[in-house]
Amino acid sequence: MLTVQIDKTGQIIMEGRFDASQEAVASAVFTQINQTTSVDCSKLEYISSAGIGVLIAAQKRLMQTKQELRLKNLSPHIAEIFKYAGLDTIFSIE
Repeated sequence: MLTVQIDKTGQIIMEGRFDASQEAVASAVFTQINQTTSVDCSKLEYISSAGIGVLIAAQKRLMQTKQELRLKNLSPHIAEIFKYAGLDTIFSIE
C-alpha cells in the first residue's frame, strides 16, 4: 500500500510500496503539481517501474516550464536503482 500526501509546506511525502497497483493513487497527486516540489522518500520501501514511470511523467511535464521534482531521502537500495537506470541525471536527488 502507498500513501502520498502533500504537507503544509507543499512537500510530497510517499510512504509504503509504490507499484503498479498504486499508480492511480500517486498519479492523482503528481498530476496536480505545477511547480518545483520536493518529494520525501524516507518512508518509501519499494518502487516498481510503474512507479518510476509516474515520477518520470511528472518530471517531464514540469521540465517544460523549467520546474522539477527533487527527490529526497531515498533509501540506499532505491538510490541505486535510480543511479543504475541513469535517472540521477534526470532528477535532482538530495
